[in-house]
Amino acid sequence: MKAKEIREMSVSELEAKLKDLKAELFNLRFQHATKQLDNPMVIASVKKDIAKVKTILRQKQAV
Repeated sequence: MKAKEIREMSVSELEAKLKDLKAELFNLRFQHATKQLDNPMVIASVKKDIAKVKTILRQKQAV
């Protein structure tokens, strides 16, 4: 997910996206623990997306 796409979202959309990403990360970790995940690098990608969303969310709340 690009930072430009995230910046265009509203605060409520960002909070919903953050919730979805956290749920996805939980499921990916579960799949990784049970050896069902083919590509474990997906976990790192989701973590980076969570960080991007949190950063932009804080920037929007500060303004």
